[in-house]
Amino acid sequence: MFDKVRQAGELLKMRQQALNLQKQLAGVTESFERDGIKVVVSGDQKIIRIELDGEERKDIVDAINSALKEVQKKAAKKMMDAGGGLSGILKGFGQ
Repeated sequence: MFDKVRQAGELLKMRQQALNLQKQLAGVTESFERDGIKVVVSGDQKIIRIELDGEERKDIVDAINSALKEVQKKAAKKMMDAGGGLSGILKGFGQ
């Protein structure tokens, strides 16, 4: 019983570490500019801003971020189906 409580505590700690890392990555940005196009991306792989010839294009930003979110969901599902993801981690804890 205490093993399960300890394991749950370890999982909670790992989750908190992952959330902290995600917040840190969101604060990292990089911009790239070429031929009148400027793109700003965050370390957590989100498009922050796109400018075409000085005009901000929020519609393109939203479309790209929506596509990235959907592909991340599909990738996570494939990992879960293949025995990875959280269920794979839990197996390592004797589940």
